[in-house]
Amino acid sequence: MLLNLLLGYPGYKHTLIRRQHLGNMIITVTSFKGGVGKTTTAIHLATFFQGQGETLLIDADPNRSALGWARRGGLPFPVVDEWQVDGQYDHYRHIIIDTQARPNQADLALLVGHCHLLVLPTTPDVLALEALVLTVDHLGRLPAPQYRILLTAVPPPPSRAGETVRSLLLETQQPLFDQGIRRYAAFQKAAQAGVPVYEVKDPKAEQAWQDYVAVGQEILTLAP
Repeated sequence: MLLNLLLGYPGYKHTLIRRQHLGNMIITVTSFKGGVGKTTTAIHLATFFQGQGETLLIDADPNRSALGWARRGGLPFPVVDEWQVDGQYDHYRHIIIDTQARPNQADLALLVGHCHLLVLPTTPDVLALEALVLTVDHLGRLPAPQYRILLTAVPPPPSRAGETVRSLLLETQQPLFDQGIRRYAAFQKAAQAGVPVYEVKDPKAEQAWQDYVAVGQEILTLAP
């Protein structure tokens, strides 16, 4: 059976997945701080991977942001909560998990042990970076964690915040996606409409989508 239903796991009571998922991708998106684009990232990675094969998004965040997004419009893949997960979903090639914010070290250990890649979105600001440091510190205590940091809501020029934070993370040898997610109003429009960003009427919608396409393609190069 693909899905391990582990009762009593805080925040994800029913949802943990074996890494041996037919050689395909299980990706978990988490963060220590809200407002960093966690659900937006989960939605758009699931959209990208749906183009590679049948994809399921599991909304394990108590806020149910991904489920709300789906209910407001229409997404090209199913979204379920952790209570709806069982063996009937074994046929999905890819699974994306949107977690609750601020997982503790036990949570992170379970997540790392049951996914191929942990994606850590962070915005290029002091509060988000402080939260990221806590996450990385917890991850550093685990054996060989597979994670990568994703810069989100990167402001346009003349701001150099994105470049400054990227340089800082690279100097400290943190695993970082080559592509960042630029700050576009189109993402807010997509959330309101309940659709992927490329479906909204906005002159920057396609550019916003291509940022996530580049991230998805980079993940494919990391596939086991």
